[in-house]
Amino acid sequence: MDPRLTAPIRALRLALGLTATLAGLDKYFNILADWGSYVSPAAARLLPFPVHTFMAIVGVIELAVGIAILWAAPRLGAYLASAWLLLVAVNLALGGRFDVAVRDVVMSIAAFTLARACEVPGFVTSHVDRTWSTEHRATA
Repeated sequence: MDPRLTAPIRALRLALGLTATLAGLDKYFNILADWGSYVSPAAARLLPFPVHTFMAIVGVIELAVGIAILWAAPRLGAYLASAWLLLVAVNLALGGRFDVAVRDVVMSIAAFTLARACEVPGFVTSHVDRTWSTEHRATA
């Protein structure tokens, strides 16, 4: 990988990982936002439990994704974040929050970009990615 890409990819990894981790933690404290208010009425009607319980589950998922991106498996975590953010954007659009939905689509694209960057042979970000990278090494 071109060494000029190392710093931007690390910055993207740090930004996405910390964002997911902090948002996941805040699902329990509601300091940054009243997260339950972001659940669209259509989604809330489909839930078999209260929105508060749903947001606690969301918090666990976001914490896991953040930890994966930052430490355990950045490639897998970034793919999960990309898909998750698209689902969140759909929910936000259903609730009429198009401004925030657009932001989440852009973040999804950033997460997908990070995941693809982690697949470049020689770009090792964790033990899981080291295993993948050695299996897919480019021939010289």
